[in-house]
Amino acid sequence: MPTSENDSPPVYREIADALRSAIDSGELSDGDRIPGENELMKRHGVARATARQALSVLINEGIAVAVRGSGVYVRAFRPLVRHGRARLSRDLWGAGRSIWEADAVERPFAADSVTVAELLAPAHVARALGLGSDEQVVARRRRYRLDGRPMQLATSYLPAALVSGTPVTREDTGPGGIYARLAELGHAPAHFTEEIRVRMPSPDERAQLALAPGTPVLHIMRVALTAGHRAVELNEMTLDGSAYVLRYDFEA
Repeated sequence: MPTSENDSPPVYREIADALRSAIDSGELSDGDRIPGENELMKRHGVARATARQALSVLINEGIAVAVRGSGVYVRAFRPLVRHGRARLSRDLWGAGRSIWEADAVERPFAADSVTVAELLAPAHVARALGLGSDEQVVARRRRYRLDGRPMQLATSYLPAALVSGTPVTREDTGPGGIYARLAELGHAPAHFTEEIRVRMPSPDERAQLALAPGTPVLHIMRVALTAGHRAVELNEMTLDGSAYVLRYDFEA
């Protein structure tokens, strides 16, 4: 029975830690039912509210999911490894392949809720792309799903003067995506910069990504530049923080 003292974690966190250890060790696998409130009450000699708090910790961390009328289960989902260098390689999009292929491999992914619009560049977009305050951009908004689960929201902003009237403005930009189309226009991306921060989602982001309460998001701002260092795209991405592993390669 957990017996938290003044300097120890609350009892419900001790129980949550024990359950998390069982998941990490494989004792509880993807899709397995986690001991419910009644079982935790008996096992640890705690009140129902304490058992409920312990389960809520796992749900809020995104490693468990509550199924109404059934119980709480280990979330049956493998995190997606986002390989920063491999996914942006010209060898990938230059050959007409999607940059998602570097991440998802053979797992089913799809973009939905695709919208394309031309609008006045928001202030932060104009700064990133080196545009004037009165210049237009083409904004491409998408939501991505993996294994049927919403994973990422993304909006690409491109100078309208560069891409207006080209395949970049179509819902389906064709093999290799917008980077392949930019290359055809003579503005192939040659450098990328990314800034990443962790924050809590807005209500709209939480709804669109179907996030459990307390789940943070990764907010990524990526700028694509040509060999001449002209900024040709700003991609603003919001990722489910419980669903990704970020991987980067560096030379010593």
